[in-house]
Amino acid sequence: MVGAGKLDRRLRFEKREERDDGFGNTISMWVLQFTEAANRAWLRGGETVMAARLESRQPVIITIRNSERARAVTADWRAVDTRDGRVYNLRENPKESDNRGYLEMLAESGVAT
Repeated sequence: MVGAGKLDRRLRFEKREERDDGFGNTISMWVLQFTEAANRAWLRGGETVMAARLESRQPVIITIRNSERARAVTADWRAVDTRDGRVYNLRENPKESDNRGYLEMLAESGVAT
C-alpha cells in the first residue's frame, strides 16, 4: 500500500481524441484530461517482466488517489511524467487498492504510443 508521502511524481493523464482537420481528414491527438500526484513501482522478477526488459519495455504499477476523475481513466489512455517526459501506456483499467483510497494500474514505458 502507498501512503500520500509516496506520491512523489506528477503525471499528466491524456486521452486520444480524433478530430476533423476541416479537409475531410481525421487527426488523432493526445488531449490532457488532468494532472495528478502519483507513485510508480517498477516491476521486478518473473519471466514476463524479464522478457519485457529484454525488449526495452519497462512494466510499472502506477498508483494515484481514488477520485471521480481518476475512475474515468481507461486502458486506452496514457500517462506522461511531467518531470522527465517518460510516457506510460496504460495496460489495464485502474483497480481500487485494498483500502479503496487509491487506484492502481499496470502500465509500460518504452513502447510505441
